[in-house]
Amino acid sequence: MKPTAIFRVGLCGVLSLGCVSMAGAQTNPDFGVETHRLDNGMRIIVQEDHSIPSVALYIFYTIGSRNERPGTTGLSHFFEHMMFNGSENFGPGMFDEIMEAAGGSNNAYTSRDVTVYQDRFPPSALETVFRLEVDRIQNLSINERMVASERGVVASERRTSVEANNRSILREQLMAAAFTAHPYQWPVVGWMVDIENWTMEDLAKHFEIGYSPANATMVVVGDVDAARFIELAENSVGSISSRGLPPPVTTREPEQRGERRVVVTKPARLPLLMMGFHVPESRHADYYPLQMLETILFDGESSRMYRRIVDADQLALSVDASYGLALDPTLFRIEAMPREGVSPEAVESAIYEELNRLKDVLVADEELEKARNIRLASFYRGLKTLNGKANALGNYDVFFGDYRRLFRTPEDYSGVSAEDLRRVAREYFTQANRTVATLIPEAEE
Repeated sequence: MKPTAIFRVGLCGVLSLGCVSMAGAQTNPDFGVETHRLDNGMRIIVQEDHSIPSVALYIFYTIGSRNERPGTTGLSHFFEHMMFNGSENFGPGMFDEIMEAAGGSNNAYTSRDVTVYQDRFPPSALETVFRLEVDRIQNLSINERMVASERGVVASERRTSVEANNRSILREQLMAAAFTAHPYQWPVVGWMVDIENWTMEDLAKHFEIGYSPANATMVVVGDVDAARFIELAENSVGSISSRGLPPPVTTREPEQRGERRVVVTKPARLPLLMMGFHVPESRHADYYPLQMLETILFDGESSRMYRRIVDADQLALSVDASYGLALDPTLFRIEAMPREGVSPEAVESAIYEELNRLKDVLVADEELEKARNIRLASFYRGLKTLNGKANALGNYDVFFGDYRRLFRTPEDYSGVSAEDLRRVAREYFTQANRTVATLIPEAEE
């Protein structure tokens, strides 16, 4: 059976809604997903799934570090913390206490593009969760005492997760060197000097534009009635006035016209090597070919880079890559840790040899099929849970512009050819398009 057909049958089972015949005709192309837009602009996406008595509710705010500027870096991540620190009707810590008392749990994350809040709870807690979410969107407490306290927490997080972490600090320097104009150049956690100097005016403005209902997508998957959920949303979140949208990010990174290099010297046992190649955003047609290349080169011990650099030549302890979701053109990042006694230059040279091999020799059908199967298997695993489904629906809606792109994933992967892989390797993996960062160990004083 062709991979596309396997995926279609699997997708029905994983999403538990809608189905596809063996002939490939969809009886429900949206897999039971319903959408609604409130008058204040908030987008609602609902998928009923009554397989277990549980609900996953995700709110995607399209605001991240790309919406900041020099002087305000880190504010999006800061508000991820602040949103749990009290509002007009619920004091500090009460959000978690009430959620847990109702049998639920929550979490959140911030990226360069979005800030996402995740609630998981039994159906009986739905109205409670709405009250909590509406109150913190509408009435978040932003007072100087709480800001000072959380500012200290975020500064401490930066010291431990970045400044005391060799891999994180080198990655931060790589991004700062690779981007000269676009806001992807600064870290999500923010620069320390900015964390120490945000003003109350900065905070109020960032919250006003970032947490406007018009800038949010609410996704719910689970044991709910879609019509009832939309009614609850209308009567609760729908009462919040829209504050408009953040100013559009119009900056585009200029074409890089030559290799850039960064060297960090820091106490360490082993060196580190990182490189980044400028690549398109997620909506671009080359997203899926680049995903396939990442799998062929770096996914698992049978990947090309692992077999060559870690296993056969024993040049490095690890080698991997990252090319994730992005609203704007981003980086395809490669990271490696050379073995003791091996120079970063030797590892770098071997990586280039493998990248160049992709440009010269077409990937065999068997290897292409293997990469496609790995990608699809990973995709299935991500959709096995209510959380995975909610996160996927939200990500596709925000990053691809339409949640229905989720259901085209089999065609998108199946449509990638060996020639596509060679073309994108030749286009993006070039010397002029790369930035290389190296951490060189220095002796402790």
